[in-house]
Amino acid sequence: MNFVFVVFVLLISTCYGGIDQACLDCICEIESQCSAIGCSEDVGSLSCGYYQIKENYYIDCEEPGDDWQSCADDKSCADTCVENYLERYGTYCTGGSEPTCEDYARIHNGGPKGCQTEATTGYWERVQKCLDSKK
Repeated sequence: MNFVFVVFVLLISTCYGGIDQACLDCICEIESQCSAIGCSEDVGSLSCGYYQIKENYYIDCEEPGDDWQSCADDKSCADTCVENYLERYGTYCTGGSEPTCEDYARIHNGGPKGCQTEATTGYWERVQKCLDSKK
């Protein structure tokens, strides 16, 4: 049984490559100008660091690093957190389809079902503008 699960996970990770670097870079740019900016109040809770990571997001990204706030302000740890979170919810949000940068950006902004809500469209437009400027 464990062998079957391992093979399944390997197949899924091979099929879905995860977020590409340009997309991740633009999300970082939108959130903090890609800087370690500490924490600030945002919609009733703290958002911290490079990607403005909230505590529940940190829990969902498998809690890399020593703690939420210091991980959010450490670029490598924050990258890992965002990548884990998007890997966890990417195909969940898309109904099994391979997620695009748009899906990933909207999930980052709006949570596990963020790619399905109109509230994240403006955020995606900002990320898309960043991507277009890098071409």
